[in-house]
Amino acid sequence: MTVQIRPADLDDLDLIRRLRLQRSSWLAARGSDQWSTEASGLSIDYFARAVARAVAAWETWIAEVHGEPAGTITVNDRADRELWTGAELADALIVHYLIVDLRFAGFGVGRRLLAHAAALARAHGRSWVRLDAWTANTDLHAYYRRAGFRLARVADPNDPSPSCALFERHVDDWLPEGPTLGIPTGLPLTRLARDPIVLPVSG
Repeated sequence: MTVQIRPADLDDLDLIRRLRLQRSSWLAARGSDQWSTEASGLSIDYFARAVARAVAAWETWIAEVHGEPAGTITVNDRADRELWTGAELADALIVHYLIVDLRFAGFGVGRRLLAHAAALARAHGRSWVRLDAWTANTDLHAYYRRAGFRLARVADPNDPSPSCALFERHVDDWLPEGPTLGIPTGLPLTRLARDPIVLPVSG
């Protein structure tokens, strides 16, 4: 099995919206309040507008397995400055909206998308991939630990954000794989989303 990672375009917005709704329902069925508006999560309409801006800026990617959309990720250099320090943001790219279609859960698609984020960070001369995870979702925390991330800290519990578990992984922890070595360096982030990348999926 292989996964192809390509830049998202505006035609993918409905797909990304569906992935978010699918995963939200899955989480709710398991008793998690992640992404629920009752727990201060983004409404689906707000989420869709945020993703539309990211797609327009070439910051969002789609993973495909045998031509079927399997997941999505957004990668940029922006994050809540109440959570991360300026120095942490200056030396990292930030992962947002990592969602894998449930049909492809367990096949390593999420890890490949995270590896792609690392390739982008390396191309920008950034040392870290960082993200904030839903504070109360310990299963999600365990997933990121298995994916090689470490918990940097849990931000101030008085912070209004529901995603205060801050995870990071150094780019040197990933071995460059195949076409990721060909990502040009020193270019604006919007220039890095032009060419699809094909990687094998394992596990």
